[in-house]
Amino acid sequence: MDRITLQNYRCFREKQSARLAPLTFLLGENSTGKTSFLALIRALWQVAFFNTIPDFRQDPYDLGVFEDIIHGAREDNVTSESFNVELEFADLPSINAGGKYRVTFENRQGYPFPSVQKFIHGDLWAELESVEGEHSFFRFGDTNSRYEVIHRDHFYSMPSRMLSSFNSAFFDVLHDNEEESSGKTREDADKDEGQLAMDRTGTMVEEKLDRFMGNVFRSDIGVVYFPFASAPIRSRPKRTYDPSRPTPDPEGEYIPDYLANMSRSSSEQWNTLKSDLEDFGRDAGLFDEITVLSFGKTAGAPFQVQIRKFGKRLRGPKRNLIDVGYGVSQALPILIELLREDSPRMFLLQQPEVHLHPRAQAALGSFFCNLAASGKQIIVETHSDYILDRARMDIRDGKSDLKAEDISILYFERNELDVNIHSLRVDEEGNVLDAPPGYGQFFMDEMRRSVGL
Repeated sequence: MDRITLQNYRCFREKQSARLAPLTFLLGENSTGKTSFLALIRALWQVAFFNTIPDFRQDPYDLGVFEDIIHGAREDNVTSESFNVELEFADLPSINAGGKYRVTFENRQGYPFPSVQKFIHGDLWAELESVEGEHSFFRFGDTNSRYEVIHRDHFYSMPSRMLSSFNSAFFDVLHDNEEESSGKTREDADKDEGQLAMDRTGTMVEEKLDRFMGNVFRSDIGVVYFPFASAPIRSRPKRTYDPSRPTPDPEGEYIPDYLANMSRSSSEQWNTLKSDLEDFGRDAGLFDEITVLSFGKTAGAPFQVQIRKFGKRLRGPKRNLIDVGYGVSQALPILIELLREDSPRMFLLQQPEVHLHPRAQAALGSFFCNLAASGKQIIVETHSDYILDRARMDIRDGKSDLKAEDISILYFERNELDVNIHSLRVDEEGNVLDAPPGYGQFFMDEMRRSVGL
């Protein structure tokens, strides 16, 4: 994802755009829409690439029903009937090209429903409109042509789900062009289930139609991964764990089971993950060694997660995870999700700095830079200046392969009952560019007070 444009969504009334980068930071006061922004990203992924009606109440987000999600603060006290979102991407894996995806959400039985969806790739476009209680309208064309297919089924997702139903329909349109002189009307076409109705405003030759099918509606256009979304507060540590079903969750409840299973069944993967975790632990000052102590040889045996600190000359004792404070247990779920071999490409993180000392928060900044440079897209909602400052300094000092243009700072600023999103940039010296007057004002005021000015 490279840019999101939104309007009438939650606290965002005005149409505005936000630039996304390999590493994006969401900054701003409490209740300025940062979590709502993360929830919208995941919802777009669900409807655009996973053929599902988006769930705005799925953990770790619960935005409520349509009336809770639509922007309701209007001078005329009239609530909008829909909200609009546009997603831009520079390089979709399946077609190796960029495009735009636009969607309008309307109220259907109390929940946001993607009633109109449009996919644009160069001069080619496709649009799906689902009218409640009526047909679905599928339109496609280029700058010179427009075709429409009416279908009695209510498709709600594009493009991959529609491919199977409309694959032959594109070529039927060409066939119908040749028979137009026979007097075939739209009413005639509507008589049979699944028949085509066409609104022709130009000419689409077969070569363009083939290009349309090949570039826009390939069957593998859907992305094979789903973004990982973390909860702001992760699971509490336990002294001893009993193995359970290792199902991923935003709070990281399954992470201890994941560690135990890996340590028992895959020594190579475990050693790699263990080494990476320990590298971060040393940099953050949290721990030097992490181990899993199993109380049996079977997969169902209870176990403990232990960590260890080293002194300059001596190694300390192994200590249970529950005995070393919440910092380690709060950080581990995020670290492991980012490091595991089968991790997705996109991460939506809420306050990863919870319970961490400033040194560990700064280490997260470097950690995020290195992973974003490796091809992952990380979007971090944070209140930690230490994370952001470390990322800026790593750019300046060349500590990672991440470039200045690979970082985006989205500053959420309250404006009366609305919120404005400011897209800020970082230069090669790590300076924040395009910042509005209110950015960092609180910290400047506190600093002046601390020195008596």
